[in-house]
Amino acid sequence: MSATYELPAEVVTESKLRYVDLPRRGGRAALITFDNGHDHTKPNTFGAGGLASLELAINEVAAQPDLVALAITGKPHIFAVGADLTGIGSVQTRDQALAIAQRGHAVFSLLGDLEIPTFAFINGAVMGGGLEVALHCDYRTVSSGAAALSFPECFLGLIPGWGGAYLLPRLIGVANATKVIIENPLNMNKQLKPSDALELGLADVLFEPADFVAQSLLWAADVVSGQLSVSRRSLDDEATWAAVVSAARSAVAERLHGAAPAPMRALDLIEAARTSDRTTAYAAEDNAIADLVMSEELRAGLYSFDLVQRRAKKPIGRPDPKLARAINKVGLIGAGLMAAQLALLFVRRFEVPVVINDLDADRVAVGVAGIHAEIAKLLKKKRISQDKANRLRALVSGSVDKSAFADCDLVLEAVFEELSIKRRVFAEVAAIVSDTCILATNTSSLSVTAMSEGMPAPERFVGLHFFNPVAVMPLLEIARADHTDEVTLATAFEIGKKLKKSCVLVKDAPAFVVNRLLTRLMAQVTAAADAGTTPEVADRALDDLGLPMSPFDLLALVGPAVAHHVSGTLAEAFPDRFHTSPGLAHLVEAGKSSVWMWVDGQKVVDPQVAVAFGTGTTPWTATEVHDRAVEALAEEIQLMLDEGVVAAVQDIDLCLILGAGWPFHLGGISPYLDRSGVSERINGRRFLPIGVASVPR
Repeated sequence: MSATYELPAEVVTESKLRYVDLPRRGGRAALITFDNGHDHTKPNTFGAGGLASLELAINEVAAQPDLVALAITGKPHIFAVGADLTGIGSVQTRDQALAIAQRGHAVFSLLGDLEIPTFAFINGAVMGGGLEVALHCDYRTVSSGAAALSFPECFLGLIPGWGGAYLLPRLIGVANATKVIIENPLNMNKQLKPSDALELGLADVLFEPADFVAQSLLWAADVVSGQLSVSRRSLDDEATWAAVVSAARSAVAERLHGAAPAPMRALDLIEAARTSDRTTAYAAEDNAIADLVMSEELRAGLYSFDLVQRRAKKPIGRPDPKLARAINKVGLIGAGLMAAQLALLFVRRFEVPVVINDLDADRVAVGVAGIHAEIAKLLKKKRISQDKANRLRALVSGSVDKSAFADCDLVLEAVFEELSIKRRVFAEVAAIVSDTCILATNTSSLSVTAMSEGMPAPERFVGLHFFNPVAVMPLLEIARADHTDEVTLATAFEIGKKLKKSCVLVKDAPAFVVNRLLTRLMAQVTAAADAGTTPEVADRALDDLGLPMSPFDLLALVGPAVAHHVSGTLAEAFPDRFHTSPGLAHLVEAGKSSVWMWVDGQKVVDPQVAVAFGTGTTPWTATEVHDRAVEALAEEIQLMLDEGVVAAVQDIDLCLILGAGWPFHLGGISPYLDRSGVSERINGRRFLPIGVASVPR
């Protein structure tokens, strides 16, 4: 570390060293255990203190003359999850960032310099720098109970910079390494299973959790004694290496369009790893880390990470959980796809009776059958036992008679997005259930307060807006109506927690947060197309943001009819800012599900769509589409904050990350609007203070 710079105070991960006798008279070995035992709530990480502790332990091992091996493991359920990122926001200069990178390399490289075999016993979650420790060892065992294994750096805006970009492709092959380092992080930070690690060659052997360390020591004894040999794959040839890296570059360019530098920087390092020596490769990693730590994208990524890890777990406005009512039976109004997804989620998480209702017996039967089929898939994938599958199926029922809701503690509607229909079904249900039964709507844009007007006990109405696909998207917008009381709100938050959703409290305002902003964004894109801009130009104008999908691809996912309905709701509420697109209306009338069609394997504009959007005579340039879209977002966010739709801009960013899949490098959206100057240009001020989600200045 630099003599003039130290990371802020950290929860130090100690490297606790003890000596053990290997089984079968294998000799005396050292065993280091990573443990920040004074704070069991936090995983093992490496800050200045943690690295110093590991260095001392390795140096002591190196000084022992009679050792036959060194093994490293972690405290229960956790091996190590990488560098301590809490202090990165305070790094002021590139030299400071470079010193951090060099320090990690210096300590981890000590493992490779030992004259005895080294083993990593991966007993639990291992990510980033923790996985790099394991790679610096000669051999690796992994527990089948390890919850998560990954290199998440590119997800945050970094690269595996303590040896990972060099060691991994040389160990498991360049194709496998690009999957772990690039593809998985960009795929919603996908984690490896222990069996994946074994198959890839990242781990040498898999053991069960119950006696994991004992089995690992026994295996290590066999390796040390020569009774067991471990083969390694040969280095990929030059042509294979080049082809894999080239294909990965193309995929990243298509995905991010230069919006985030980390994945391409990682590919540079992977490309060089085949021919570089360790010293050269580690110096290149050091420089990459130094550059990326000082990038705006990383600071936004760390801001996003903090939102997901902290704010999402302590939602603003959540009442005392002790006020919440117990949920012992759930009713779903509707038997369509969304209702079926919700029913499956509730029966899995709550394991209480769930009844779905619709007017048509055939639709109800199809809905129940679909839920049973999904349970069967879980069984086939061995995610649940046969006994569990039987119990879950028995808990699901259907009815065309709403009297089946009489003893429900929660009734959630997921019917067509029409206020009169929702009011009618709620009136029918309210006449049947008790006054303490929570009545919730999954509306994406309509007023919860309007639905509860004239209903008995309006204080038990609340909005629970889930996102599609329900099982995957982690956000739950909880909309508080005018009369919603604390008991109902507390129950709503407890429901979200039990469903393993991240909850954000929102005001009962049109389209809440995610749909309001996405609709405002889409309004600019469709307005451009209505003005005569080709759909191709309008759709690609926002590529530099690195969004998970382009606007017209998102339109196809949501469905033009749904998007048109939401835009109509918002146009009615805010006619000065939202408009109903004639082209989109034509798309709905024509029964089209997308602006695209496939011809000879190529995605092209549907001719009918081209006609619908081809009447304008004043096309916008791609730059105009981009600028008007981000300016509209900046304006709408400020208006939402002024209206009190959420408590703070951090909640808007959290909603876009968790509900729309917007990337970490944008920080949701407000850090991007700040660093590009859009927020100050449109609103006269930044959304966040300088230094929050940005490089300190």
